[in-house]
Amino acid sequence: MADVPEKQIKRLRALIQEAETNLAAANELLISLVGDDEKITPIAREETLGKIIEGVFDGQNMAGSDGKMYPVPANYASKSKLVQGDILKLTIADDGAFLYKQIGPIPRKQLVGTLKLENGHYIVDVNGKEFRVLLASVTYFKAKPGDQVSINVPEDDSTAEWAALEAAL
Repeated sequence: MADVPEKQIKRLRALIQEAETNLAAANELLISLVGDDEKITPIAREETLGKIIEGVFDGQNMAGSDGKMYPVPANYASKSKLVQGDILKLTIADDGAFLYKQIGPIPRKQLVGTLKLENGHYIVDVNGKEFRVLLASVTYFKAKPGDQVSINVPEDDSTAEWAALEAAL
């Protein structure tokens, strides 16, 4: 495997991520056209766990395919380093428990910026472009305003407002 160029490995990983995202989007479109009753799930036991909803992570919440917004626990989003645009699956168990799973990570890139605190919100400034980050991530890394931090953002960050904190430098 050492003979395989790292560039090819990165490209293959990107292709796999893109395929997973496309499959999740196709499934979401199928649900919107034919309804949740005809959804095909790869694992039959999931059907007994309760209601399954797929959606897109917006930085704090999941915008479900049913048009509703679902709060994503900040600790899960922080630990999983979710990026705005990632595809999530929410299983609402029969007992009411919410179980999230990332099923379609979007292509992402890492940037370095300065952590700031403005109006009670943590923001990372990367050469004048600002991204909000979750408080749970900031407290986990014990970062303080003025610290240099590494963040993950969508590869096409032109409309991104949120970032996932990767590390305090």
